[in-house]
Amino acid sequence: MAVVNVEELSALEKYLGLTKGNKYSTRGDQQVPVLQTSDGPSLVGLITIAVHLARQASKGHLLGGTAEEKAVVQQWLEYRITQISGLTNREDICSSLKDLNQYLEDKVYLAGHNMTLADILMYYGLHPIMVGFTVQEKERYLNVSRWFNHIQHCPGVRQHLSGIVFLKNRLYC
Repeated sequence: MAVVNVEELSALEKYLGLTKGNKYSTRGDQQVPVLQTSDGPSLVGLITIAVHLARQASKGHLLGGTAEEKAVVQQWLEYRITQISGLTNREDICSSLKDLNQYLEDKVYLAGHNMTLADILMYYGLHPIMVGFTVQEKERYLNVSRWFNHIQHCPGVRQHLSGIVFLKNRLYC
């Protein structure tokens, strides 16, 4: 999981236009990512570091525009860590995706009307799951699939990750 988190942070740096140079390490049994800043204390945790990077890049809009949007972004960042990170049990994956699918029923983005840090990190967290899904499994979570497909086509987000194919027409009766 830690290697994935460090890769996510590197991809986020690139998306944000930050020059590489941050050094990441991991801590503890769960291999939580750690960033040693040049002028301050170490930052610990995927979300803490990601928020710091967004602010460092002067991309505060990715954290939400209004107080409510900021809270919703934070909510989905927490969901990403508590409900998506490290999922291996099929039942838990299905339960988390069912909740997310229901939430996305009438939404384009997780928070507000623009892409936020929550969308980017949720995309990175779901990518390994979506890669392994069959067409039928992706159709079971139609709203998640629609959202995921939209985010993967936003400039700069996907980067080195493989594109996930979603069928638009059902080929079976």
